[in-house]
Amino acid sequence: MTQLEYARQGIITDEMMSAAMAEGVTAKFILTGIAAGNIVICHNRKRTGGTPLAVGKGLRTKVNANIGSSGDDVSLDNELEKARVAVASGADALMDLSTGGPVDEIRRAIIAETDVCIGTVPLYQAAVDTVRSKGKALVDMTADDIFAGILKHAEDGVDFITVHCGVTRSTVERMKNEGRLMDVVSRGGAFTIEWMTHNDRENPLFEQFDRLVEIAREYDLVLSLGDGFRPGCLADATDRAQIHELIILGELTQRAQKAGVQVMIEGPGHMPLNQIAANILLQKRLCHDAPFYVLGPLVTDIAPGYDHITCAIGGATAAAAGADFLCYVTPSEHLRLPTVDDVREGVIAARIAAHAGDVAKGISGAIEKDINMAVCRKKLDWEGQFALALDPEKARRLRAESGVADHGACTMCGEFCAYKVMNNAMEKQAGSPR
Repeated sequence: MTQLEYARQGIITDEMMSAAMAEGVTAKFILTGIAAGNIVICHNRKRTGGTPLAVGKGLRTKVNANIGSSGDDVSLDNELEKARVAVASGADALMDLSTGGPVDEIRRAIIAETDVCIGTVPLYQAAVDTVRSKGKALVDMTADDIFAGILKHAEDGVDFITVHCGVTRSTVERMKNEGRLMDVVSRGGAFTIEWMTHNDRENPLFEQFDRLVEIAREYDLVLSLGDGFRPGCLADATDRAQIHELIILGELTQRAQKAGVQVMIEGPGHMPLNQIAANILLQKRLCHDAPFYVLGPLVTDIAPGYDHITCAIGGATAAAAGADFLCYVTPSEHLRLPTVDDVREGVIAARIAAHAGDVAKGISGAIEKDINMAVCRKKLDWEGQFALALDPEKARRLRAESGVADHGACTMCGEFCAYKVMNNAMEKQAGSPR
């Protein structure tokens, strides 16, 4: 049985217990959320050594880091180092999006490298196998090729897969009729549309959705229903194609859950700040409160080199409004394949956003960390501050580089530090006779 089927029967599994301990909630809370479809546990039953990851309502907002090779950079060692740095920086999950070099070897090495949750986009596998292994064009993929890619990833122990089931011929028509500035920026969405157009056929992942559900049920894969029509710029946000796809994903969510398969929904993308909360509300309503996994959202299009910051702004807003899972963006977004340093910066920025959202949502234990930091700052307890910091290494380095003075404060205010002045004043007041 799957985690969803166990939950519906009131059976608490080892995976539920593990997730509950990690989240600081009861196993009953996890079970109830899974049964309702608003919590998922990402853990392929074939995965050995992996840690179950719970995502959803009432839980800490999770952070994913995308890694993976491209045709221009096929280094396995680089991707493994990115995986290590992402996990060390606090990523809850990794997605391997490799399309260059030995993609099977890279994926399996990443899975073996870490015990965090692993996600993939199997359509990339089908595309790579078709073009490079079989010497055919992308549009010559068959439905069997696509499902073979899914099976390969499932067998390798991948915990969740992105599948662009809502990219349909009717949604393409809506996009064309309304008009879009950037059309489709999702790689999986673009592959699917090119295939449908060339073959004059419906998307196999939509047409044969029951086949997909059978595979997911066998391995207890979480289906992450991808947003092939996510907006690639602010001008395209919340348009007809995006919402039509979301309606389809809501319908598919019900079908999958009815069959005992866990589902989460992927969302935008680029979006003005004032539209983010409305998009969260729409997703939760149309997709029956399934966990929401957002890329960004990026709240401006004009910050290349700083898109980890635009992502953090949008991610915090989305998390506060109810998003459950944030996909990071690195400073290299739109510019190049991210470096190891980019991965670190992206993860930390997304963690800041996730934590800010958790404070706003009232997640248990979130604001207590900020309170403890305030206590340490008031006492000028630097080791305590470093221990609480999201990036202790950087905080410690910046303080050390400034030259630590005898007065114990930082070099911003030095001996005139407000904490020191107030601490002295309060001590004097406490010692004064009444």
